[in-house]
Amino acid sequence: MIVLGLKNDPNSPKNQDQSKIFAKLLPLIAFTVPLALLFLLNPMDPYLKVSAQESFQLMWKGRTFQLFFIWLVALEFILSWENIKLKISKQNKTRAAAFGIVLLLPTLYVLFENYLGLNSAIASWATQSGVVFSDSMPLAIEYLIFSLLFCGTVFLSFGKKGLAGFALPALFAGLVGVLYTIDNVFPYGQFTPFQLLVPTTATLASGVLGLVGYTSVPGTEIGTGMPTLQVTGALGTAKFAIAWPCAGIESLLIFTAVALLFLKRMNISWKAKIGFFAFGALITYFINVLRIATIFTIGVQYGVDSSQVQAFHFYYGPLYAMTWIVSYPLLILASQRVWRKIKNRKVTKPQPIQLSLA
Repeated sequence: MIVLGLKNDPNSPKNQDQSKIFAKLLPLIAFTVPLALLFLLNPMDPYLKVSAQESFQLMWKGRTFQLFFIWLVALEFILSWENIKLKISKQNKTRAAAFGIVLLLPTLYVLFENYLGLNSAIASWATQSGVVFSDSMPLAIEYLIFSLLFCGTVFLSFGKKGLAGFALPALFAGLVGVLYTIDNVFPYGQFTPFQLLVPTTATLASGVLGLVGYTSVPGTEIGTGMPTLQVTGALGTAKFAIAWPCAGIESLLIFTAVALLFLKRMNISWKAKIGFFAFGALITYFINVLRIATIFTIGVQYGVDSSQVQAFHFYYGPLYAMTWIVSYPLLILASQRVWRKIKNRKVTKPQPIQLSLA
């Protein structure tokens, strides 16, 4: 009985270590739980006109970006676990109480927006304010709120140093919310700063399509001024107007934020940082060119209003770039590790013995 009592002693070093691990992971758990509830409860969103489960299958104006947000939080824990120091203690009861409240807020927000009319209030306010895509504003606000709540949770958990360390996922969620808001307020490519790159991207996509046997005719959509392409192949013709979300400008902005924050923390020369950033940005931009070219080939084959076009436009197309963006930091780390091994081998490689005959 004495042995059993010792094993279950909450003050034993083993149990204390487990408690510290759990306490460290609470910021991740606090945002995983509400997303899991959304998926399992599956409430119907009358504004997005899809269920919660279906919203996780949408990259643009959906919740798939929330899954990438969770992945970035988990990645930060993996990369910086030993450097993360908890600031919560039994002695500071005020901070501990505030921490407990903040942990509950993401789940409470999800319940309020889906079951207590918060989404309706946001959508009504957006409509009265003249927002064109007012039905998408609740989701945009959700991303912004998650970003702010995550900052508060991390600050209470790990202090200012921890907040700086977890800036990447916080910025990611906030940036997605800002991009959604901009497109809601200035739809159809009306936000000129983001639309500037679109004509060049469309021209490059036209060139790619020409290389694989398609003919394309550029133009401009009447009313919006957005660039258009009319692409013709053996199976038919497809014509689309191209706005900055369709051209993947949002992925280029997200890549810039992610790459700059990640590279800033790396202990490498500024020349290497510029090289990594330029290479990653170039690949991201080329993926966007391929994204436009691909949606035209799908439109030619299945029709511009087909389910295949819709699936690519709202999910698989954006997924191209996002998969690259979240993988690129890991590729950088892997390349640095390989380079260090090669460098160490060169240093430790035995030199041949030279004999001289007198």
